[in-house]
Amino acid sequence: MKKSDKIFIVTDKKIIGANLLRYFKRRGFKNIFGDSTSGVNVLKKASLYSFFKKIRPDYVFLTSVTSGGILANMNSPAELISQNLKAQINVIEASSRFRIKKLIFFASSCIYPKTLPQPIREEYLLKGEIEQTSLPYAVSKICGIVMCQAYNKQYGLDYLCIVPATVFGPYDDFDLKTSHVAASLIRKFYEARVNDREEVLVWGEGKARREFIYIDDLISACIFLLRHCRDSEIINVGSGQEISIRRLAFTIKKVSGFKGRVVFDSSRPEGVYRKLLDSSKIRKLGWRPKFTLEEGIRRTLSWYKALNRKADAV
Repeated sequence: MKKSDKIFIVTDKKIIGANLLRYFKRRGFKNIFGDSTSGVNVLKKASLYSFFKKIRPDYVFLTSVTSGGILANMNSPAELISQNLKAQINVIEASSRFRIKKLIFFASSCIYPKTLPQPIREEYLLKGEIEQTSLPYAVSKICGIVMCQAYNKQYGLDYLCIVPATVFGPYDDFDLKTSHVAASLIRKFYEARVNDREEVLVWGEGKARREFIYIDDLISACIFLLRHCRDSEIINVGSGQEISIRRLAFTIKKVSGFKGRVVFDSSRPEGVYRKLLDSSKIRKLGWRPKFTLEEGIRRTLSWYKALNRKADAV
């Protein structure tokens, strides 16, 4: 990539998009456009096509326009599937029509069937039943992958589909109604410590296991793949380490300094039992993650504390 290249990020207000924006700005790229800062509505074809015609992006990074954890999937399944599908159709079609150099589509590990050998390889896609709690969102992401592959095949394009493990870090969604588990627990333990609460409630028994990837590692993987990968198929990007939600909770408790009780509510859902990605494809190309889970939690908590200090000062 050249620093004069025009880069379009969808969406620049959520964790992946915001950190891509930060990455490119810090490295002196001048022509960076986010959907929110550029006033373009990716859900409306006319708005998006007008933007593409005027700007002519070289690179497009297509992240989710809406996403969330278990509660968001339970409460807003219609928005999760409809808004992501609309954005994906519009952005992929526009990218093809205006012949952008490269499109990176970010999928989700929930696309894979719930009962599979672990770790999960890319070829397991569509080989079984999807976990019901995330079905609408997962289907939208599967459609995005298939659409990229279809456009690659028919039009000779080079669109890449990345499947990250559960992402966390600065600019994550910390709203307890929509957040994923890591951000949700970071907020809960931070607030419990600040407000001298006696306990923190965690959904489920804590037995479910997840693989997490710190956002800086995902961004580095994305840039690495832009430089070294010409594979038009999907590619997993994970840390290679899984952890139970129980252990995650106690790790965040330690980092936060909270001294109270951790209570697990077994009446609440906790999703599929295991979800560990096989990231051997990107490892063979030469990429490795840099951050441990605890270091990522420490950095995220520090960022979240600073964010709250700024809010309190206003």
